[in-house]
Amino acid sequence: MSRLGSAERVLTVLRRVVLTVFGIQLAIAIGMSLVDSYRRRGKKPKPFPVTAPTEVPVGDGTLTPYTYGQDLFDAMIEAIEGAQRQILFETYIWKGDEVGERFKAALAAAARRGVEVYCIYDGFANLVVSPRFKRFPPGMKVLRYPVYPAGLRFFDLRRYGRDHRKILVVDDAVGFVGGYNIGSAYATEWRDTHVRITGPGVWDLKRAFADFWNLNRRRRLRTSERPLLLETASTWEPQIRFHRNVPLLWMFPIRAMYIEAINRASKNVWMTQAYFLPDQDFVDAMKDAAERGVDVRLLLPHKSNHIVADWLSRGYFSQLLDAGVRIFRFRDAMVHAKTATIDGTWSTVGTANIDRLSLTGNYEINVEIIDPAFAATMEEIYHTDESNSLELTHAEWEARDLHRKFTEALLGPLRPLL
Repeated sequence: MSRLGSAERVLTVLRRVVLTVFGIQLAIAIGMSLVDSYRRRGKKPKPFPVTAPTEVPVGDGTLTPYTYGQDLFDAMIEAIEGAQRQILFETYIWKGDEVGERFKAALAAAARRGVEVYCIYDGFANLVVSPRFKRFPPGMKVLRYPVYPAGLRFFDLRRYGRDHRKILVVDDAVGFVGGYNIGSAYATEWRDTHVRITGPGVWDLKRAFADFWNLNRRRRLRTSERPLLLETASTWEPQIRFHRNVPLLWMFPIRAMYIEAINRASKNVWMTQAYFLPDQDFVDAMKDAAERGVDVRLLLPHKSNHIVADWLSRGYFSQLLDAGVRIFRFRDAMVHAKTATIDGTWSTVGTANIDRLSLTGNYEINVEIIDPAFAATMEEIYHTDESNSLELTHAEWEARDLHRKFTEALLGPLRPLL
């Protein structure tokens, strides 16, 4: 009996220690976020170099990457204003500011002239947006992805994913996909990447939107949205493939797409990411590539909009630098792009970050392009970004202050949560 009592006391102490440590970690993370928010008040990002949009023929269509939000938004509005039959619009964040109002007005005007307008936005991501902005004309079909999508099935992890996609499809003529949310800050202050698509690839974007709409259109307390039916099957475009994470169906192909491409690399892997919190298999793929002589480069924000994510990502830097991976930090503005290009042939642009939430949690979409001309354009974009970045050297990293090393180690266990 005394042995049993001793074991119970030990377990009690262990539980208290674990809860205390986790509580300290959480308190530090919250404190860091609050301090960082206070320091950012009134500060505006500085101008940064961008690459002008360049249309690249790929297969039976074209791809045009955008690296400056104002250029992208002008092109998207132009497409919306030219719509004749149907508009499919999906975004994670839709701010109720000048840019957000511009999109809302253009979509409402299209609906008034008889265009079918379907819109999807994420309820949780837009909690701080005014409820007045989220009142739409009856001619627009709007699906608000719920703040809490699990309902009574709180135990079902498949139902907790956020809708992190950003898609626009106009008629069958043009589509847009990438990292840009809708808002004034994203127009001029953030460095992101979107791609404009024409040709057969547009149909794959259209199908991605329709599948999400039909999967989530049913509502418990209000009238359900009608299903979105596609008219015909798309033409196969072998140089362009779309990979969609669908947590409700337990489908997460984007992570495998990245790892397969990195494992096949023989010359270079140049990756730009907003947040970098991979699993160890992903890190090992990058390390193995660098150790076999591949030029592996990772470009991240010097300071992102999530300071805790910055600190957690630093936990991977030692092993990456030891393996020969070069790390660059983008200065003066938030780089929010989710792109990579490999061996002058393979590229991807999309919505998925390299973190657990994107790769094994959220609804995401990335386009994979196998084309040397487009890869050359993505390499040019990468060089432009690198010119505005500081390289983190191995010596600089090892010489960092002791309190930084301690904070990184203390926050490390939070990594799987992000």
